[in-house]
Amino acid sequence: MSELHALFGGTFDPIHFGHLRPVEALAQQTGLQKVTLLPNNVPPHRPQPEASATQRVAMLRCAIAGLPLFDIDTRELERDTPSWTVTTLENLRAERGAQQPLGFIIGQDSLLNLPKWHRWQDLLSLCHLLVCQRPGYPTRMSSPEMQRWLDQHLAHDVKQLHLQPAGHIWLAETPLYDISATEIRRRRHHNQSCDALLPAAVIDYIDRAGLYRD
Repeated sequence: MSELHALFGGTFDPIHFGHLRPVEALAQQTGLQKVTLLPNNVPPHRPQPEASATQRVAMLRCAIAGLPLFDIDTRELERDTPSWTVTTLENLRAERGAQQPLGFIIGQDSLLNLPKWHRWQDLLSLCHLLVCQRPGYPTRMSSPEMQRWLDQHLAHDVKQLHLQPAGHIWLAETPLYDISATEIRRRRHHNQSCDALLPAAVIDYIDRAGLYRD
């Protein structure tokens, strides 16, 4: 079997245990050897992160120090244009070759909203979708045709993710962490502790950089 590699995109403003712990559980479940964190470039018309791109990457480096499962790819931050997931996956597929099994990690909320994604129908030709549970979200798709699409592509055996380069959806039984970056920023602005919500090294960086303060 080929080694399954996965990608996990996000704003990471800041990265927290709600990002890291479910992905670590997913890796154990699926035999994932490597997860590449892809910090997003936020388009100019969207609300901008409080932390700069450089600061968000620095927080990622703090968070994954000593965690060999993870690495970082900053290609989306190096573009001036909004980065579509499908374009990034096409680039990675060209680099890694047609046979490398690739997974793209999303939350259940993203799965439910997938029809709103740019060229979403092309995603499964490029990767497997690895779906982490999210608190409070329904487990069924919003329409019968989307549910049929999901059922058609569901993987029921982890080996399918390693034997084929793309095309399957894996619904992972990951732990539920009701943590959001929005809540962390709110707590920081109100001088409330976030010790249980994100790695100590990230908190230390946030303190030194003076982030998320009024």
